Amino acid sequence: MKVLSRIYIPLIFILLYLPIIIVILFSFNDAGSMSHFDGFSLKWYAELFEDETALKALGNSLSLAVISSLLATLIGTFAAFGINKMRSRWLKTTIRSVTNVPMMNPDIVTGVSMMLLFVAAVSIPFLPIKFGQVTMIIAHTTFSLPYVILSVLPRFQQMDKYQTEAALDLGCTPAKAFFKVELPAVIPGIVSGLMLGFTLSLDDFVISHFVSSPDFQTLPLYIYNQTAHDVKYSMYALCALMVFVILLLLFAVNFAGSLGRGKKAKKA
Repeated sequence: MKVLSRIYIPLIFILLYLPIIIVILFSFNDAGSMSHFDGFSLKWYAELFEDETALKALGNSLSLAVISSLLATLIGTFAAFGINKMRSRWLKTTIRSVTNVPMMNPDIVTGVSMMLLFVAAVSIPFLPIKFGQVTMIIAHTTFSLPYVILSVLPRFQQMDKYQTEAALDLGCTPAKAFFKVELPAVIPGIVSGLMLGFTLSLDDFVISHFVSSPDFQTLPLYIYNQTAHDVKYSMYALCALMVFVILLLLFAVNFAGSLGRGKKAKKA
């Protein structure tokens, strides 16, 4: 058992990170082959920045992720606030259970359901909805919303309710008490929900496949369409760049967190 416990964690890390390392390594392969490494080269990175279609798909994915995550965070924060203020325990439990259903649904069920909804909406004359960016924003906001609520609601529940009551007693209106007392207390949950919604939207393929259109293509759809032929090696370069950017962001966040903790320790 001791031997198994010693090799378990290294084995898990190998399975998680070896594919990423292989992609990064072969993004510098001059041969353009996965069978052998012929020399270090940056030509696939140069080809990537000359591929207008890939860059457009990347821009579509980023804009879609930013818009949908911001909308989901805004709606989800106020939804969590409303759920937390409900007095009926039965109603609160029911709403939370219904909110969690989309997270347990398979993506293909959500994708087909959203597609049928938009097909019905497009047939209504006075609704200016057509498949493309608008439908994808609605779909991505919808499936990100439960994750935002799940991140923000516990923060509201952990708050000291007497702080809000004290703010109201000191003359704050309910709106001012929310923005001055309650909102700052749930900022960590809001940031977590925002980052989670952004990641889910950027990564999504199945739901996007059902609600997209040819004139608005995200990066996962663009890469999937290449699998019918040979995937360009510039896509390996793009994946490597995304990994590097994510690592830099993680290092920056961890450094900022450690710096903040250091300042608090000094003050203490």
